[in-house]
Amino acid sequence: MKAIQTSDGSNVGQFQLQDWVLLISVAAIWGSSFLWIAIGLGRYDPGAIAFLRVLLGAAALWAFAPARRPVARSAWPGITVVAIAGNAVPAVFFALAQQRVESSVAGMINSLAPFAVLFVAVAMTRKAPARMQVIGLGVGLVGAALMSSPNIWGANAQPLGVLLAFMAVVGYAISNNVTPPLQQAYGGPAIIARALLVSTVVLLPYGVFGLARSELKPGPTLAIVILGVAGTGAARALFATLIGRVGAPRSSVMGYIVPVFAILLGVLVRNERLHPLEALGTAVILLGAWIISRRPR
Repeated sequence: MKAIQTSDGSNVGQFQLQDWVLLISVAAIWGSSFLWIAIGLGRYDPGAIAFLRVLLGAAALWAFAPARRPVARSAWPGITVVAIAGNAVPAVFFALAQQRVESSVAGMINSLAPFAVLFVAVAMTRKAPARMQVIGLGVGLVGAALMSSPNIWGANAQPLGVLLAFMAVVGYAISNNVTPPLQQAYGGPAIIARALLVSTVVLLPYGVFGLARSELKPGPTLAIVILGVAGTGAARALFATLIGRVGAPRSSVMGYIVPVFAILLGVLVRNERLHPLEALGTAVILLGAWIISRRPR
């Protein structure tokens, strides 16, 4: 089925094969991010992690020609919003949050991102969302709650940590709604590479402070390199491409798919046991993703 584009260039028709490839690829990369952050916190200060991940992400992207594509001066205000709301704020706040909440709690809070993106989209465009989007996001949220419930009960979650994680989610919501026209005009790599450079400058003082309080060790260092190059640079550029193709609200289903891959990695890599509710929640999430991917009537 052919894509159906709105006036802003986003596809409101059925997801194409490339959309699914982008969705699954980014979810697989981001599914491991909370693990890399947790490993990095073993020897690195949150400020150092936030700074190094955006620095490494920028360096990785600038090695490719599409990232060096020229952009107009008029694009820089939007790039700055993406840099601060979508990169710097989440990088700092999630690292600080995971000192106060367990990874399972951070992942569950991250599942609120799709509705946060939808709320910001409605506020910015003053247009009611498509019914299929709301239904799909609602089904996905039920699945995320089912999937997270075995690990949420009794988990450590300080109120400040919950607030920090939620503020990071709000930052993602704002950034995701600013990204589509920028991506459509200049491409995801060019926009995200410049946004990561701005984030690096913004986080430099905090990064220097954090590095002075950190300890260089092979394991945590490797985790941060993976987090920066793959989880921040490559994944952010790919996700920006997806946002430009299908719009912010529909691409936000990513917030539900990421925990699925986090659980799969735990089962395959760390020999963790798959709880029946996690399996049921995964099935419900996939149903929600399918509903969102359909062409609206």
